[in-house]
Amino acid sequence: MQSKVKEAYALAGVNIKVASDIKKSISKKAQSTFCPQVLNFGSFGSMFQLKGYDEPVLVSSCDGVGTKLKIASLLDKNDTVGIDIVNHCVNDIFCCGAEPLFFLDYIAMEKLMPQQVEAIVTGIAQACKDLSCSLIGGETAEMPGIYSPGNYDLVGFIVGMVEKRNIIDGGSITAADVILGLPSAGLHTNGYSLVRRIFGVDDNPSRLNRFYPELGKTLGEELLVPHRCYYHELKPVLPLIKGLAHITGGGFMGNIPRILPQGLAAHIRKDSWDILPIFKLIQQKGAIEEAEMYQVFNMGIGMTVICSSQEATNLTTALPQTKVIGEIVKAKGKERVTID
Repeated sequence: MQSKVKEAYALAGVNIKVASDIKKSISKKAQSTFCPQVLNFGSFGSMFQLKGYDEPVLVSSCDGVGTKLKIASLLDKNDTVGIDIVNHCVNDIFCCGAEPLFFLDYIAMEKLMPQQVEAIVTGIAQACKDLSCSLIGGETAEMPGIYSPGNYDLVGFIVGMVEKRNIIDGGSITAADVILGLPSAGLHTNGYSLVRRIFGVDDNPSRLNRFYPELGKTLGEELLVPHRCYYHELKPVLPLIKGLAHITGGGFMGNIPRILPQGLAAHIRKDSWDILPIFKLIQQKGAIEEAEMYQVFNMGIGMTVICSSQEATNLTTALPQTKVIGEIVKAKGKERVTID
């Protein structure tokens, strides 16, 4: 009876044995990231014990890698997207001042491919270990009829912690504060649907193998550069910071206002940092208006830091790659970010 059930389900497109084998492999990688606070793994819920905090506030975030996954799938290089999802989620909760505690993933595809899943989870586990963040759970889903062959989705869920007294919420930001920018590594995890259309990679994947002298690498290699994590470099200087904005989907316009008090706006000076070659190439190839570029892409700035003018020198000294890219001003009307 049992074998007939398995055979019927396999004919429907779901292989229970393959899923079970993949979960065993994932389990080994996940356990390599555990810290003593992880109490169990593999049950219906994972447990993590908080220790050593006075007034702990949990900070959570959930996100995906977007259509960067399509590039990874076309190139059959799936380890870096695991790094992407962890670093993206860590950056998000870090904008509140939170340190990462544990991470969960969700991987769904038309048919579970062991080597593909193995590569994805290898990247996730490595990124988690680099951040002392435990990968304590997740889910793999085989969904024929929902996903097309070769494509998959990857979602991450993170929980972090910050002492209540140390929460960064932007509430102390005032006019004349300084905006600093930390460089991105490239597109990070945003704007890939537009990039795929501009370069026509869905119709002709071989275009990903074209070498561009201005990039110093192929288009595919550039597009798979992992999302940069800012946790380690910014954590030591958190007491000097009034606000953090992770520049992801929505670019400068969509993210900086999220930390600004009412009545204030950000003035960004676009000539204060070097635009990465990939963004110049995208704009040229796609004939995209400059204003839209700053609404879609990070343009070479992955994290913005807001501080007092007195602390700006200390921060740029501690963070040599950081540039002063603007200042906080009084808002005029509904415009919250101006770029010139």
